[in-house]
Amino acid sequence: MERASAPKEREEERWDRRRTREAFTGLAAARKEKSPEAERLRDALVVAHLNLARYLAVKFANRGEVLDDLIQVGTVGLIKAIDRFDLSRGVEFTTYATPTIVGEIKRHFRDKGWAVKVPRRLQELNLSVNRAIEKLTVEMGHSPTVGELAAHLNATDEDILEAQELGQAYNLLSLDTELASDGDKNAQTLADYIGQQDPELANLEDRANLEKAFDVLSRRERIILFLRFYESVSQTEIAKRLNVSQMHVSRLQQKALEKLREALLER
Repeated sequence: MERASAPKEREEERWDRRRTREAFTGLAAARKEKSPEAERLRDALVVAHLNLARYLAVKFANRGEVLDDLIQVGTVGLIKAIDRFDLSRGVEFTTYATPTIVGEIKRHFRDKGWAVKVPRRLQELNLSVNRAIEKLTVEMGHSPTVGELAAHLNATDEDILEAQELGQAYNLLSLDTELASDGDKNAQTLADYIGQQDPELANLEDRANLEKAFDVLSRRERIILFLRFYESVSQTEIAKRLNVSQMHVSRLQQKALEKLREALLER
């Protein structure tokens, strides 16, 4: 059955390509004659290849932009590719259109820029991390750990964690943004805190001492405490990211807390 169906599938693929070439041939002729048929053929080609724009846009998802917006940008690139495509070049349209669509999406990210000033090194590392996550997930069958990403990109664990946080630097928050509130129906917004005394100011000295005390910790201990207490990541998830056992993470966390306690008592 599989052998019998293969020629049929290949024939359908050739027919799709032939139909595309025929449409472009008709489009070129209609444009030359200034016929209204050109607009219809152009629209038909756009609709027929919208899945290509969506497929390429999905590759740039989770980088601080709404997927629907990226699809729209990719569609703009698709339209440009249709308007510029020349059958005489002897290449398939999808081969020609792909770099045009990807380039349009990349330009969108560059033009939009970052909401805050971020060193170019970290901007590039942020893009590299996202690409590496996609690649390693396919190759290994699971989401890569921080250590695996660091080894793949020849970077440190801290660089990887910092780069992953940079996705938030694309967008500024509105003053109307509601803050998380553990089931409270009357959620507060950022604007509710403007002009009020910040209770965190009283903790500045403690925070400063705590940051200095972190110098006594090893790199892995700092990563574990950061993920556990700043990002609220479970020990089980941390163990997966660092490719160690949950029990080992628990021991390292306890050891790190004891070292911090001793360092703070000395101050």
